[in-house]
Amino acid sequence: MARFPARAAVPPSLGEALCALGIALRPAARGDMPFLRDLFGGFRALEMALVPWSAEQKRALLDDQFRLQHTHFLRYFPRTDFWIVTQGNAAPAPAPIGRLYLDRSSPEWRIIDIGLMPPARAAGVGSALIEWVQRSAREAGAAEIALDVAHSNPLARRLYLRLGFVEDGVATATHQPMRWRVPIS
Repeated sequence: MARFPARAAVPPSLGEALCALGIALRPAARGDMPFLRDLFGGFRALEMALVPWSAEQKRALLDDQFRLQHTHFLRYFPRTDFWIVTQGNAAPAPAPIGRLYLDRSSPEWRIIDIGLMPPARAAGVGSALIEWVQRSAREAGAAEIALDVAHSNPLARRLYLRLGFVEDGVATATHQPMRWRVPIS
């Protein structure tokens, strides 16, 4: 499976909200692939529960789809920072709870993907991460942040709307483009 770019860096300040939640970001590495594969499977758990296949068949499909998605992200978003979201102070390292893939290579930043394990959802972590991206974009002089939200994820769509994103562009069969313009001070 394709490796992550070696250039990923985390801006120095994650801000009070993320620190208060014990959240940190670190560059994704090859050793994170099992966690990321399981995280991807968790994103699809409800959908897979409806499929009358064996656990092995479901796992094979999810593994293949994860591999294809990972390869797609690396090929089409090569300048992206691939970060693992961690929480806590567990030894030898904080526990991974999610991923944030963010392309900051142009004035239009793009959230390629953001996702959290079920226990971290609806606990303020996603809001704090998006608000941190917004603050970082403002501080870096970016013009806007773009993303695509799946029609099958109304909770994420509501979160983005609450944080000031607007639907922007033509929706596909599966996703709605959204955008947040950095306020001019």
